[in-house]
Amino acid sequence: MRAAAADAVGILILCLASAAAALDFKYHHTEELEEFLRGVHAAHPSLTHLHSIGRSVQGRDLWVLVLGRFPAHHKIGIPEFKYVANMHGDETVGREILLHLIDFLVTSYGRDPVITRLLNNTRIHIMPTMNPDGFEATEVPDCYYTPGRYNGNREDLNRNFPDAFEDNRASIQPETQAVMDWIKNETFVLSANLHGGALVASYTFDNGNPVTGSLKGYSRSPDDDVFIHLAKTYSSNHASMYKGTSCDSRQTFPEGITNGYSWYQLEGGMQDYNYVWGQCFEITLELSCCKYPPEDQLGKFWRDNKVALIEYIKQVHLGVKGQVTDKNGNPIPNAIVEAKGRPHVCPYRTNQHGEYFLLLLPGTYVINATVPGFKSMLKTVEIPDNTGNFSAVKQDFSFPEVSDKISSKVASCPKTPLYQELSRASAAVKPTVHLLVLMTVVLAIFK
Repeated sequence: MRAAAADAVGILILCLASAAAALDFKYHHTEELEEFLRGVHAAHPSLTHLHSIGRSVQGRDLWVLVLGRFPAHHKIGIPEFKYVANMHGDETVGREILLHLIDFLVTSYGRDPVITRLLNNTRIHIMPTMNPDGFEATEVPDCYYTPGRYNGNREDLNRNFPDAFEDNRASIQPETQAVMDWIKNETFVLSANLHGGALVASYTFDNGNPVTGSLKGYSRSPDDDVFIHLAKTYSSNHASMYKGTSCDSRQTFPEGITNGYSWYQLEGGMQDYNYVWGQCFEITLELSCCKYPPEDQLGKFWRDNKVALIEYIKQVHLGVKGQVTDKNGNPIPNAIVEAKGRPHVCPYRTNQHGEYFLLLLPGTYVINATVPGFKSMLKTVEIPDNTGNFSAVKQDFSFPEVSDKISSKVASCPKTPLYQELSRASAAVKPTVHLLVLMTVVLAIFK
């Protein structure tokens, strides 16, 4: 009886593994996508972790496959990365190339030294579809528009997140809430959101106001230089994105990148939400002029994006990382850690392990660690380009006056238009003191 059961399990695993091995260049609907993901996990159980972060309006699972040496849980010092595709159900290229990225990663591990080191030092989360309902609703593929763009409630998921500049009154959808919870529960450092309908890498901010320079047609974040680097990393490693050629010749994108606001203003977008409230740098990758191209073009899309997808993941190792601890070596959660001169409207803070990750370009920086109620600690850090070594520079902070009986206050950053409040506060002062006003707003958050 036991032998028969064991044989049955073995046959099941073999079938699932065969399904994974049989991935081809075609569109995979919900059942096929799930079969592929389950097959990959069955074939590589120590390298992958498969879970659903929630369900769509129509009850479909929102699957995420995690890859890495420690796929089932966060490991101190190893940064978290994510790719999300198919947020608009009728923008399909990202959905399929992420399946091929998964296939490439698991089959290259242990064979390709670069991929092996990447997976050993990075925890990679891949969500092939954030909007499975919209994908299944797209019965007639179209290059420009179908109702499948929206979720099961006909809501645009990329207009559905809390916005840092305007009061977004859209009702939060199940898919959006699932992603918000996911971001809250992980320590994501870097991310990309895969779309279609253009060929460009777009970066934060998508929305803006005079505080971020919107009057000049550009909405600048405190980490604008890093975002430009991230966008260029993808475009320059793509087969043609770097050329900046427009899909309809109405607008060109120099070097294949654009500030989101400079392209068009967008309220309630996911990439701004990641940056402001998730402490995660996210860019939007538009991968195809045609939103839903014929299947016979999918192979070329994979080849065009393969190198760029890998090189972009490596950027999660930019900058500096470390832990903030008390005098006994215990981690201090919610300590504020920021690079001097780069204050975030919602301060970046340590996770439950006392960890922080700051994406910074090579250079010299002063890192400021603050435990509310205690004197800040400043350390000058020289940051090289360490992406090839798959590890950011490590800089820890130990607060000898803090004991394990004193915990840092929980940093409460409300899901309100923080930049709108900043703009109002700075309306009566000169532009040169915007930084002072920003710090005043930051301090108010911790009252």
